[in-house]
Amino acid sequence: MKKYLIYLLLLIGGIFLGYLFFYSSSEEKQQHTQTEENQIWTCSMHPQVERQEPGDCPICGMELIPKETAGSNLAENEFTMTPNAMALANIETTIVGESQNDNGSLQLSGEITANENETATQPAHFNGRIEKLYVKSLGEKVQMGQAIASIYSPDLVAAQQELISAYQNRKSQPRLYQAVRNKFKNWRITESQLQQIEEKETPLTKITIYAHVSGVVTSIEVNEGAHIMDGKPIFKVANLSTVWAEFDAYEIEIKSLKEGQKININTEAYPDENFEAEINFIDPVLNSSTRTVRFVQS
Repeated sequence: MKKYLIYLLLLIGGIFLGYLFFYSSSEEKQQHTQTEENQIWTCSMHPQVERQEPGDCPICGMELIPKETAGSNLAENEFTMTPNAMALANIETTIVGESQNDNGSLQLSGEITANENETATQPAHFNGRIEKLYVKSLGEKVQMGQAIASIYSPDLVAAQQELISAYQNRKSQPRLYQAVRNKFKNWRITESQLQQIEEKETPLTKITIYAHVSGVVTSIEVNEGAHIMDGKPIFKVANLSTVWAEFDAYEIEIKSLKEGQKININTEAYPDENFEAEINFIDPVLNSSTRTVRFVQS
């Protein structure tokens, strides 16, 4: 009797364990089936593509990835790619912004630029055509009072006729004569040129204009034969006795920088020299495309 009781208990235990095993397996299989049925596959490069099963993107041929994986913990403007998709797209990644040295200092790359506070523009002061341009090369040094161009201007020819007439009647109409002369001074016509016109009583068909700025030419805006307009630049100059060094720092590095901070600068042009500078300006706006902030030293 005892023997049959043992067999009965073993039978009941077997049935119970079998029930637990098959029920658990069936439930897990059902959940897995439901997950697969609800799974949407998409392309990391073309998120508008959605499929019920894995495969390749019909647009670019990349391997589809689960949509829930593609958007997991990512912002709206971010996406992820599988290694296979990255290989197909010929995409390589590299770590940027690791400019921290072992001693805690930053090492950044930048460029030397002209000091914008020491730049000037030589504009035209009347309309005309450039017959001869004497400043033609970038890097050329220009001194104030130097002849820079010979200009033909119909407006100036007509104004010279008015000056000659006012000069001839200067005793009877001194105010008119002075007003006409002042107009030429506003056009930066020199006193010696005005005297030449008055003495010869003949208009100059070509007027030489002179520089009223000094520096090294950094930009030439016109060429011979070109028309100039009042207020438009002819060339730009910079005083290179002082220059700026501009650098880009990543977000994580901004906390290490402040205005007035001393830094050391090394250049390829003078590899054996070390230049000490001071941070004068830190751009308050972050560049959204490079995620960097520009700062300037002088």
